[in-house]
Amino acid sequence: MMIRHLAVVGATGAVGREVCIILEERGLLVERLSLLSSIRSAGTKISFNGHTLTVRELSDHSFDGVDYAIFSAGGERSKHFAPIATKAGTVVIDNSSAWPPIRRSWCRKSTPAM
Repeated sequence: MMIRHLAVVGATGAVGREVCIILEERGLLVERLSLLSSIRSAGTKISFNGHTLTVRELSDHSFDGVDYAIFSAGGERSKHFAPIATKAGTVVIDNSSAWPPIRRSWCRKSTPAM
């Protein structure tokens, strides 16, 4: 499956860089990859699939046309930008402490009553 547009939020942090490495190692097919970070790291160059990509500053308009976004930029950034991304139609995968884990009692294996 080809992903048309994927964003990595927090791309210059340790986890964000590892996300990019893993995506490349796994051979994920991405038509367009947007690397996003704070203004301090904007302009940083990161290599992905033989291309040198420039990291852009994360903003309220970063998610226009983005299909999926992997967030690893801390809870405060996730709390601010994840709702903006989802409102733009982006599926958000968040790796922060912004929200407590969802309890999925419906997927637990139940033991039949005897």
